Order: sequence, then C-alpha cells, then structure tokens
Amino acid sequence: MYEKYIKTLEFDKIKSILHSYAVSDGAKKMIDSLMPSAKKEIISLYQKQTSEAQSIILTRGSIPFGAIYDIRLLSRKAQIGSVLDAKSLLKIGDTLRTARISKAYVEQFNDIPVIRSLSDEINIFKHIEDEIERSILSETEISDDASADLRRIRRQINSEKQNIKNKLNEIVSSSKYSKILQDSVVTMRNERFVVPVKSENRADFPGIVHDTSSSGATMFIEPMAIVNMNNRLSTLKQEEHKEIERILAYLTSLVGEYCEDISHNCDILEQLDFIMAKGKLSVEMNAIEPKINDRKYIKLINARHPLIEKDKVVSSTIILGGEYSTLIITGPNTGGKTVTLKTLGLCSLMFQAGLHIPCDLESTICIFDNVFADIGDEQSIQQSLSTFSAHMTNIVYIMDNVGNNSLVLFDELGAGTDPIEGAGLAVSILETLKSKNILTVATTHYSELKNYALTQENVTNASVEFDINTLSPTYKLLIGVPGKSNAFEISKKLGLSEEIINSAKEHIKTDSIQMEDVISKLEKIRTDYEKKQEELQKELEDVKYIRLKLENKEQRQKEQNKKLIEDAKEKARKLIEDAKSEADIISKNLNKIKNSSDYKNIDRQMNELKTNINKYKEKYAKSKEELIAKSSKPLENINVGDIVYVNSFAKNAKVLSVDDAKDEVLIELGAIKMTVKKENLSTQEKIKEKKSTKAGKILTNKTKTAQTSVDLRGMDLETAILEVDKYIDNSYLGGLSEVTIIHGVGTLVLKKGIQSYLKKHKHIKSFRDGQYGEGGMGVTVATLK
Repeated sequence: MYEKYIKTLEFDKIKSILHSYAVSDGAKKMIDSLMPSAKKEIISLYQKQTSEAQSIILTRGSIPFGAIYDIRLLSRKAQIGSVLDAKSLLKIGDTLRTARISKAYVEQFNDIPVIRSLSDEINIFKHIEDEIERSILSETEISDDASADLRRIRRQINSEKQNIKNKLNEIVSSSKYSKILQDSVVTMRNERFVVPVKSENRADFPGIVHDTSSSGATMFIEPMAIVNMNNRLSTLKQEEHKEIERILAYLTSLVGEYCEDISHNCDILEQLDFIMAKGKLSVEMNAIEPKINDRKYIKLINARHPLIEKDKVVSSTIILGGEYSTLIITGPNTGGKTVTLKTLGLCSLMFQAGLHIPCDLESTICIFDNVFADIGDEQSIQQSLSTFSAHMTNIVYIMDNVGNNSLVLFDELGAGTDPIEGAGLAVSILETLKSKNILTVATTHYSELKNYALTQENVTNASVEFDINTLSPTYKLLIGVPGKSNAFEISKKLGLSEEIINSAKEHIKTDSIQMEDVISKLEKIRTDYEKKQEELQKELEDVKYIRLKLENKEQRQKEQNKKLIEDAKEKARKLIEDAKSEADIISKNLNKIKNSSDYKNIDRQMNELKTNINKYKEKYAKSKEELIAKSSKPLENINVGDIVYVNSFAKNAKVLSVDDAKDEVLIELGAIKMTVKKENLSTQEKIKEKKSTKAGKILTNKTKTAQTSVDLRGMDLETAILEVDKYIDNSYLGGLSEVTIIHGVGTLVLKKGIQSYLKKHKHIKSFRDGQYGEGGMGVTVATLK
C-alpha cells in the first residue's frame, strides 16, 4: 500500500480517533504503525478480533483496564540485579493487577476464542502484587508493615525524636536562656535539632554551631545536652535507610525472577488494549464486519463516510465489480460525488487494516493489493494548467504502478483543461484500466463519459440525486442512471428568463439536448418505479402481517382444541375407572346376596343397586355432554349486547364492543370493564341464584366497585402500602384474579417496597413486572389466590 494514497483517503484521521480509545502507550504505538494488509489470513484474524471486542462491549462492557505501564525495561533491570525504586515497583504492581483483572474478566465469555487465547497467555503473580501493595504506600513512602525490623526501627526513631523535643523544650522554656535565645523555637539544620542563639551570646551557650542567619545576628546551635541523642537518631535513620534498601532489593528480586513472564504480560495487555480500541471504534460507528469474497466484487449496503457526523452523513449503497468493473459518477457540484469516492476508498483501507466499516449487514468486499486515489477538492483548487499538470502527474504515476488487483479512484477525471481534450483523455484512461479488468470509479461532469458508459460493456453510469424543487442535493447514489447538470432547470427556478434559456439551448448540440431529455425521462421513470415499489412493498408487508396473524390464530385454536380433547379423554378415563370400581363393588354385593341365607331383603338391595347404576349412567352421560361442549370451538359470531360466559372468571358478562381485527371483545363484568380474547368466551350459562345474606351483599358491593388497577405514583412508601393493602382486600372480595399496581420507575424505591410487601401478602399467589403494552417496569401485575 502506498502511504501517499492512504493519506489522501484520510486513513490517518481514523487512526487518530482509534488512538483516543486506547489506554496504554504501547497500544497507541501499535495504532500509529497500523497499515492495511493485503494478506487474507491477517485481515481475517484482525477482523475476528474486532468482532469479538465489539461483542464484549455490547453484551457486558469493555475490559476494565486499569493502569498499563511499559514495564519491560524495568523487569529486565530487575533481572540483571539493579534495585528498583518505589515508583517503578508501584508501576509493576499496578500493571500486574490490571493483567489479573483483565484475564478474570475475559474468562467469563465462551464465544470469543481469539481474545480468550490471548488472555490465557497472561501469567498471574498475585504474591508479587500483594508484597508490593503491602510494602509501598506511595512513590516516596515505604509502609511500616514492609518488615518487622523497619517497624521496630521507626518506633525507636519516634521515641528518640520525642526525647530530643522534650529536652529542647526544657532549654527554650528555661529562664536561664531566655535572654540568650533569639526565639523560643526548635528547628533543624543538617538533619540535627538546633535552637536559634544570639550571636553576641555564643560563648554563653555550649553546643555545636550548624548554621548562621544571613544577617549574622543568629546562630543555630545544637545544645551539648542533646548531641548524643542526635547521634543516636542519625544512627537509627541510617538503619532505616538500609532496611528500606533491603526491602526494595527483595521486591526487585521477586520481579527479576519472573522477568520474561512479566514482560510477556505487558505484550498481551497492549494487544488486548489495541483490540478493545478497535471494538470501541466499531460500536461508536455502528460498524460491521463485512464478508470477504475472492470475486473482485464490492457491495457496501448503506455505507456511511466514517468521518462525517452521524446526524449529517447520508448512506449510499455502493456496488462495483461483477457485471461492470468501471463506474462513472456524474451529478452537480457539492452533490456528494467526492464523498462517495472517499467512502469507498476509506472503507476498503479500514477493512484491510482489520477495522469494521460503517455499513449494513450482508455487505461484502474483496482484498486489494493497492488502492490508488487522485482526489482533490475542486471547490478550493483553481482550475488552471498547474492544477491539470498536478493531476496528470499523479495519474501517470498511478497508471505506471497499477496492478490487476488494484482499486483506482479518480475525482473529476480530465478536468482542468480543454473539455474536449480532457474528455478524450479520460475515456482513454478508463478504457485502458477496463481492458485490464481493474476496478475503477471516476467522477466527472463530461457528457462524453456518460455516453461512453452507456455504449460500452463492463462500464455503467451512476449519479448523485438532486432535488430540483429544493435546489439541493440529496447525496443519494443512484447506480445505473447518469446524472444531469440541471443547469437550465436551476437557472429557471432562480428566475432566469425563458428567452435566455431557450437561446442557450440553441447553442448546444442537438444530441446533447436529446441526451439530457433521455436522462430526464429515465429519472421520471425511476422515480415512478421507486414509488410503486414502495407501495407494493408496503402492501406485501401488510399481507405478510395478516397471514402471520391468521397462522398464529389457527395454531392457537389447534392447541386449545387439542388441550380440551386431552382433558375430555382424561375425565372420561377417570369416569370409566370409577364406574368399573363401582361395578366391582356391585358384583361383590351380589355374590354376598347369593350366599346369604337372608332372602327377605334381596329385592330391596337389588333395587338399590339398580338405582346406583342408573345414577352413574346419568352422571357419565352428563359429564360426556359437558366435555363435548367444552371441546367445541369458541364463539364466532358475537354482537354488541350479547350475554356471554367468561371462562376464566366463570361468570356471565355483557358485550360492549367487538374488535374483529384483534379478535378481542370489550365486556362488562359487574362494574368492571375489560378486554378479553374471543377464545376465552363461550355461550351464556345459567347461574344458580343464592339466598342473599349480609356477607353476600358485602361481596356483591365489592364486586361492583372493584377496579383492575391502582395508581400509587406520587405517594411515599408507607402511604402506598396502606393503599395497596386496602386495594388487594377489595379485589379479593370482588373476585378479581389479576390486578395491576402502577408505581412508576423513578428511583425504584416504591417498586421494590411494594413487591417486598406483596411477597408476604396472604391473598397474593404470584406477581411479575408489566410486559410491553402493560406499562413495563412501571407496573407490577399480581395474581390473587
């Protein structure tokens, strides 16, 4: 790959974005050196890495990287015997901790073999982590817990310091020295405790002079009374320093023992960091891993330029290869031609660098040995001979180095010179590339190139759509349709007179005008076709929905009938078994009667047995009729005002409205109105009248006033629980089987408190969160016992 063209297509900007997602300096260096590859095995591996990283991020979040330092050099120093300082050891400890946590996190996933294989190579050194953490508090402080000797020495140092301070306090507070001392303070010079003495009183104060003030008026003297104490303190500090050196040397030896493994951990962490950065970029761009093909074919479905903001970018489907190797894109300025070229080129580079590309699933792309691009911003380049020369120099280089497996992108091919000569050169260049079957895309304003694409095989036109009504581009790429200049239409729309426009048309060749007319007609045909296609697609979706709905209804009906038949068979089997048992009893009684010497009661006993048999016959026949009735299909013709039987409530109800489209019926059950499925209804059943009692009247009243839901939003938890308790009691007495409690989402305090209360309530059988259409997380649906 030529770096010049990689830079032209702004691949360096993609790397800059990727850079921001990396944590470690090592991963950032890997990004800096990232280049597209032409080897299928490498591209496939890198794409797999990115896909696995994307999967982790979308399902559970990114690997929780902590600090990742480049500790390879530090570990090598430890190996050869150098003693590492506290700062270096802390970096090693932090990096080892990150390695351990990262490995544990990755081990949760079973569907990321590439990342798992890397993670498995990480070595865990928990004992080194723990020793460093226990021994070192900061870059400048070693913990007292680092060793028993260090703790003892520091206790002695503190004790000696206190003795010195006590002695000095006696001196500075003594009336004997009040006129001799410059000030009643204790300070330090050369790590020795001293007091400030007036210079003229030096002879009156025995001790060792350590410093003199800049004015010479004060001398800082170590009193003779504490010289030995300061000496002991210095000795203890030397012991402390030696013990710290010993501790650091010990920790360094632990690191040096595992130098190679620790360095390898650093390598793996940087690779994982780099892979996760690729995954984060993929998620941010809503990108996908395209399918690789070996057919020199590109199909990027709804491709988006990676560097344009999400809310501004317009997607285009780009197809190249297969039936044609050369694509010529025409259209007005600022219409999106150059963006289309850059989108194709940049997506190809990103793909071959192992990055996902921003397009839809089922996109496919091939691997190129090189991507060439002659692209310039014509809005910022003066069209002059120098510009033409610069473009031609670049094109000459491309033509000299292009290979059969290359992708070539030309922006405004042949522009910057005489239109006739420029068009001729452009056709010749494209023809040369076409003869070698090299995939090529070129943008142009020349009508000659439109004609070339219409008349030549293996070449096709494309255009960027322009809305003549709003005088603005839509940036949508249309393959197979050449673009119009729209100069006359735009001028007319802006108010230019018909006379001038007609005069302009007379100066243009007839075949050019006819060409524009053909393009206009094609554009109208395309627009009408797309409109009809959208209408047909909508109708097709409606038909699919209706068919799916009918199939689901039929399937539910079959399952319901099957269950009813199975229930009927089970009840029939039980009745037969009961009848057999009764018959056995009858047979035994008959045998007893036969053997009995008492014949007086035989007739009476025989009549009783016959009566019992007839009762079982009637019971069996009645049950059979009920089972057959329940096995039948649910009501089909239901009208407003009908009285129906609600199977789930075992009560009659009045029909208020019927929705045939949804197979639902709005019914009135006492004072309650609810919507039920038709399949839950059957013919009206007679309800036996019961004697009215006081308890019955209360139950009737509760039924009439029962509500299917209660709204607790805005209440505190205590008030809400009281309201729920009252509501459940009323619902239970009202005969409701299921109730809805509306508590909202908010901070979830109200929801958790209510559900905790429901677990203990004697009338609640079970409860669940609301489903889609019921209120979701904002409601709790409870089933009563």
